[in-house]
Amino acid sequence: MKFPTLHTERLTLREMTIDDCDSIFALRSNESVATFQERPLQGNMEEALVFIEKINAGVANNDWVYWALTLKETDELIGTICLWNYSENLTRADLGYELMPHSQGQGFMQEALEPVLTYGFNQLSLNRIDAVTHKENIASINLLKKFNFMLNPDFKDTSEIMYTQKREVRS
Repeated sequence: MKFPTLHTERLTLREMTIDDCDSIFALRSNESVATFQERPLQGNMEEALVFIEKINAGVANNDWVYWALTLKETDELIGTICLWNYSENLTRADLGYELMPHSQGQGFMQEALEPVLTYGFNQLSLNRIDAVTHKENIASINLLKKFNFMLNPDFKDTSEIMYTQKREVRS
């Protein structure tokens, strides 16, 4: 399957390449970006390269769709967004995203989320997309609410909450 490159007014959502290694390292070693995530900071460029190779292998195996979020005019990687952790019957996926601090608060993730949700529901035929976020990550919660994600009361965790968006199954 050809990688699904998506375009918005200011962004290109494309496959990650080895050329993104510096930007991926900057993103995944940034303490501010990792504040609400339970993952270790990357310590060196080799870890960034291994991450890119792992992501692209998963894309090739149809395990997930993982986009580099880049500025259309410069191709600068400012974040990532993905659909992953598919259910066994491929009707549900998790949404993940992260954005460099200098790009936060400018509507970039909101702009990226719309075509990603459309892709997930229309091209992948998902009927549910879940997003797990830290309960203190107000920006992420507000973004999800803006896209009509609803709090999932069945999710039990002490530090995180899950929001869910469902689409009616088409016959």
